[in-house]
Amino acid sequence: MRTVAVPSPWLSRAATLWFLVAATGLAIFTAYIGLSYGRAALGGAPGEARWVLGDALGNGLLSAHLVAGLLLSALGVLQLVPALRRAAPAWHRWGGRLFMVGAVIASLSGFYLVWMRGTVGDASMHVAMSLNGVLIVVFAWRAWQHARARQFDQHRRWALRLFLAANGVWFFRVGLMLWLLIWQQPVGFDPKTFTGPFVTALSFGQFLLPLGVLELYLRTRGRGRLMALGLVLCSLATAVGIFGAVMGLWLPQL
Repeated sequence: MRTVAVPSPWLSRAATLWFLVAATGLAIFTAYIGLSYGRAALGGAPGEARWVLGDALGNGLLSAHLVAGLLLSALGVLQLVPALRRAAPAWHRWGGRLFMVGAVIASLSGFYLVWMRGTVGDASMHVAMSLNGVLIVVFAWRAWQHARARQFDQHRRWALRLFLAANGVWFFRVGLMLWLLIWQQPVGFDPKTFTGPFVTALSFGQFLLPLGVLELYLRTRGRGRLMALGLVLCSLATAVGIFGAVMGLWLPQL
């Protein structure tokens, strides 16, 4: 039988700190999606959501993508709250199924929107988005498999990977605004075409970097003061990026 490592107190506190920061940012992002894109997702007027007159398939997939994104931002945080899992296990199971289905819908609709309808950025950014989508589908499948087999430690690991990958869009915005706050100007990319080495790196880093930090966390759970310090620094960086995104991206659009 596999032994489950118990995280050190320092590491547990640091992980909780990052989760609270991220949960706050995701709650704000969820409100932004609902307020800014809600009308377009339900067939409203065109706007920044790129509603295209006459494109029934594309508009339908865009609606599915937006609704799924709203679902993932709101539901993912709740799935990770231990007290809620203990108090309402049935809700957690159904919430998990809904999250996995939403993740797959967001990924599949995203493939169409990126490659058929088109979006900002160059081919490297589109490849990164597609790789992120593939990982989301794989992680959802693996999390479901382990849940069905009642291998809950493995299920939790794959569910954490799914949570991070599914929120790549949020990580992208937080990382972008952190970068702009540091440099106080666009460095490493052209803001008009949204291309450049930084955008390419961030397109891959939006999911690979959080997943890399998670793997380090999972492998150092029993002895983690250095890892705890790293998570505290990640929490500070995330908080600054959230502040930048709120002030520079989300509030101006509401």
